[in-house]
Amino acid sequence: MNLIEQNVGRIALTLPGATRIFRDHNIDFCCGGRITLREAAERIGLAPEALATELETLPAGDSDARDWQSASNDELIEHILTRYHEVHRQQLPELVRMARRVEQVHGERDTCPNGLADLLTTLYQTMESHMQKEEQVLFPMLRRGGAAQAQGPIAVMRHEHDDHGEHLEQLAALTDDITPPKGACTTWRALYTGLGEFRDDLMQHIHLENNLLFERAG
Repeated sequence: MNLIEQNVGRIALTLPGATRIFRDHNIDFCCGGRITLREAAERIGLAPEALATELETLPAGDSDARDWQSASNDELIEHILTRYHEVHRQQLPELVRMARRVEQVHGERDTCPNGLADLLTTLYQTMESHMQKEEQVLFPMLRRGGAAQAQGPIAVMRHEHDDHGEHLEQLAALTDDITPPKGACTTWRALYTGLGEFRDDLMQHIHLENNLLFERAG
């Protein structure tokens, strides 16, 4: 298969295991899913052919998620609500609490992610507003088959997804790409484990919306 000129969002949808490779290489397959594999590889200084080979040689059955392309809009929306919206609402308050604790106890250390709790609070507030708009306006519209009326709200949601992506970049900068320093206490390590899970969840969440649900309505 010739993957080099395909969009990374499409590859993430159609090739089981691709999202793991994209995450390993810090390739944005959710907000940046519309760029080609060639562009994505060049941005990270990797030969496109080498990246394509890595994807093409994935072992059969190497998948971290169900193939949602065959699901109906109703099934996909229900999955997004239960697997991502509900989970983010559980994740973020606890991450804020742990980040505040780490900053209070270790704030004088050079490696302390000072400002992380405030960043997570901002992210939680913007995501809550975003998810409510989807739940109250966009998703009911898509369930009714109103693809034409949904174009405006979809454009807004895509823009807000880009904002979420910028927050994730700030999060990575504050935390040495979510890598706990030597001597980090249990809370600090637990915080970073939770941040890694949250980042993976949010990227998969945005990927399913941008590259599948919203594309269907296009």
